[in-house]
Formats: sequence, structure tokens, C-alpha cells
Amino acid sequence: MSQEPQPLSTALAELIALRGFARVRSDDELRTAWKRAAGDELAAQARPLQLTRGVLTIAVSSAPLLNELAAFQSADLLARLKQLVPHLNVKSLKFRLNGM
Repeated sequence: MSQEPQPLSTALAELIALRGFARVRSDDELRTAWKRAAGDELAAQARPLQLTRGVLTIAVSSAPLLNELAAFQSADLLARLKQLVPHLNVKSLKFRLNGM
């Protein structure tokens, strides 16, 4: 079974996907966007964990902060993230207690 040569662009795209380089880049981009959207003080107490099917899970350091974010700040934070990184397709935020 002989394999036809692939264009370099196809081989590089496969390598990037295989090694997870694109994910690392998007994770870094997401962390940077979160810090800009949330501000330094909030970003020190809440950090993005993962983006799955448009749902960004945020680890939060305390229950009162989790309640504050979920009840009052979620819509504003989501709007800022959509503006900062529209290509990541963040559709909603999910907050999770995680004693950082």
C-alpha cells in the first residue's frame, strides 16, 4: 500500500492537531481574554478551566464570589469575552467552586 505525497499545508495541519499546539494557543488566548474581560482583581480569584461546546467553565475561589458572578456579572463577562475573542465561540459561562 503506497501513500501519495501530501501537500505541506495538510501535513502541518495534521501535526498541529496531533500535538495539540492549536489548543495550547487558544488556551493562552482565552486566559488573556479572561483577564482583560474580568480585570486583574477578579482574574486573581477566578480562572478559566476549559471551553467545551461553547461553554466556558470558570473556577472560582469562594462560594460568595461564585454566587455574585453567576447572578449578577455573567452576562457582562460573556459579552466582553465575545467581543475580545469572537472566534472562540464562547456561548455561555459556567462557574465552579474550586478553592484555588
